[in-house]
Amino acid sequence: LINLLLAAVVIGLVWTLISSIQEPIAFKAEKEKRERAVVERLMEVRTAQDLFRSIKGGFSPTFDSLREILMTDSFAVVKVIGDPDDPNFTGEIVYDTILSPAIDSIQTLGINLDSLSIVPYGGGAKFEIAADTITYQKTTVNVVEVGIPRRVFMGKYKDKRFAKYDQGYDPNK
Repeated sequence: LINLLLAAVVIGLVWTLISSIQEPIAFKAEKEKRERAVVERLMEVRTAQDLFRSIKGGFSPTFDSLREILMTDSFAVVKVIGDPDDPNFTGEIVYDTILSPAIDSIQTLGINLDSLSIVPYGGGAKFEIAADTITYQKTTVNVVEVGIPRRVFMGKYKDKRFAKYDQGYDPNK
């Protein structure tokens, strides 16, 4: 009877030891996987915002306007015939503007505009987006911020107790 009781205690302690070792490893792997997916989506958002800026001159304040412009508007591509930098060029310099649909570039880059705002592993949550202008060294600069707190996409690891495994981890940032 005592042997069975001791065996049960040993099995319980072994189970506790194994789970205390596995939890930080599982947390690190899941955190890296989820953060990598979110960063990849944010890089797609950045590319889409750069394309929007080349059309409109500023950043989109909403995902709806970003999607709408990139689906329906066009890039102005200027073709220069002649060399304006050549002092020996005596012919006429011609500037020819061609409109190229933005959606062609989006499709070539493989960006899905319908899911661009959706946070990976976020259960349908959407990124927060804000566009504005700031003055930097007497120059007005267009800026955009897109993000989401970690707690939205970290699933079961959104609790602050997991910060003990990663000093820089804060689920609210």
